[in-house]
Amino acid sequence: MRNTLEDSRFSNTPASSGGPRPELLAERGGGGRQRLVGFFAERGEPAYRARQVEQWVWKRAARSFQEMTNLPAPLRPALAEAFSLTPLEPDYVARSRDGTIKHLWRLEDGERVESVLIPTRERLTLCLSSQAGCALACRFCATGYFGFRRQLRAAEIVAQYRDSLRVAREELGRPISNVVYMGMGEPLANLDGVIGSLAALHGGFGLGARRITVSTVGLVPGILELARRPEPFELAVSLHAPAHELRLELMPIEKRYPLPELFEALRTYQGYKNRRISLEYTLIRGVNDAPALAEALADLAHGLICFVNLIPFNPIPARPEWGPSPPAAIERFSAGLTARGVGNAVRRPRGRDIAAACGQLRLSREG
Repeated sequence: MRNTLEDSRFSNTPASSGGPRPELLAERGGGGRQRLVGFFAERGEPAYRARQVEQWVWKRAARSFQEMTNLPAPLRPALAEAFSLTPLEPDYVARSRDGTIKHLWRLEDGERVESVLIPTRERLTLCLSSQAGCALACRFCATGYFGFRRQLRAAEIVAQYRDSLRVAREELGRPISNVVYMGMGEPLANLDGVIGSLAALHGGFGLGARRITVSTVGLVPGILELARRPEPFELAVSLHAPAHELRLELMPIEKRYPLPELFEALRTYQGYKNRRISLEYTLIRGVNDAPALAEALADLAHGLICFVNLIPFNPIPARPEWGPSPPAAIERFSAGLTARGVGNAVRRPRGRDIAAACGQLRLSREG
């Protein structure tokens, strides 16, 4: 039988007080340290105990206070009553022949979100989710068919990294080198949660800001907020069409933030950051892969320091009539961009045998 402490650590509410416990994964910085120092001072413990806990949280990726074996045993259940480490429960794990590992994580309220570990020779990238579901209803994305459930707290986003880091160390023998916010949800529609998680990944786990990419479908206020922040986080924009009517058909967000307004914000962002922006373009056979659209995309990107990632469409059950563009069409589209001086590359699909695209694993498990 599981002991009661291990059962209680899945909840963010202590049995005694009935209120939410501070989540240490969301408290990197002075606030978290002060809470820990105060906790130990009340118990007559030296201040260095706070540093010991921080080492376990940020260096050893602890999921429970019981793992903190250099702390006195009576302190560990007391810590669990006072603080939360926001552990996730693995609902399902899928492993691809190409080495990709996808987790479906169960949150404390039963919602499920995905993260994906993508190994290559040069790097190990983790794709994170920022929301349970998504309200933006992009027609080519499996996540959109769930609708929006709720925002993820900063600690729930960071917990995906923490638990995936443990998997990376134990199964792949190396740490995570890069993080992309390209999983379930729209990151810039959850600014509080995402900004808090960025602070924890960068300032807590020590991941370099230039190794963290935040993706967006084009929420202009969020782009401008990222521009004003001092850290040089990378930005990726899901574009998928360079013309208003076509993009509106694929991505309803085009009605709220049309392409001219979006690209004005991108130029503002670049003025602050002087960093290259990635433009994500999913190629759907017969929908958005015509050579003329490559020319339109090059016109749109003129004057912007950018790189276009061309992504063959991952089929989803909700759109059976759509398929990925054939290799010849992808090559023509790429060549059209190159001829106009726009850097680009075709992203090789990873994990297709395990439904590794955003939302696909959850969709397959619920179907």
